Amino acid sequence: MPFTATVLTMFPEAFPGPLGVSLIGTAWREKGLWALQTLDIRDFSEDKRGFLDDTPAGGGPGAVLKADVVARALDSIPGSSRPLLYMSARGRPLTQARVKDWATHDGITVLCGRFEGVDQRVLDVRGFEEVAVGDAVLAGGEAAAMVVIEACVRLIPGVLGAADSLSSESFEDGLLEHPQYTRPRTFEGLEIPEVLVSGDHRRVAEWRQAQREETTKARRPDLWAVHLEKTKTAESASAKSQLKGAKARGEDE
Repeated sequence: MPFTATVLTMFPEAFPGPLGVSLIGTAWREKGLWALQTLDIRDFSEDKRGFLDDTPAGGGPGAVLKADVVARALDSIPGSSRPLLYMSARGRPLTQARVKDWATHDGITVLCGRFEGVDQRVLDVRGFEEVAVGDAVLAGGEAAAMVVIEACVRLIPGVLGAADSLSSESFEDGLLEHPQYTRPRTFEGLEIPEVLVSGDHRRVAEWRQAQREETTKARRPDLWAVHLEKTKTAESASAKSQLKGAKARGEDE
């Protein structure tokens, strides 16, 4: 059975959206490497008018999706070990590390909120992970859900083709990706960096690594600090290993 993304939403017509185009769309529609399922939360309302929300407890503006309606929608899905994700501005940030973990499962189930959000009790009882795709508030979780699904699906073998193209991407080793160039060699007076057309693979690799470090340091000082700490730890461990080896060789002699 392929990796399956199940979406609980008030607006199933929003999907597949960008998930249905390009290589990811082909991997779904033609190759069957992953599957998309949408459930309309409205179908699980027991209210004659189809209402699935109510006023916030304690007062305040807006409305909150009811716990029992969301629970019935979720319980209609056959049991599995899939991660349960709730798209929320207050959630933990989306990271490549989290995506790589989710992609190892047989799929994910994503809940898209609306209005003021979802009754906290269903999130707690069912064990949802709250996920934020950025420090911004959206009208609903559908766009954010598409981001998460695409991030997971692109890691499935065969979806993007060349597996080695993933190894130097941003966040894979804690650094952002280097800038990219292609023909024409000159564009509006700007040249492709000479090193990239030199044919010297060692110099190209060194340039790209330097660019990754410079870009990360300038744009994401938080990631740069973590990278420096990891580098320092690795160097310290290597030095200790070398010292231990030298002592062992001395004793043997």
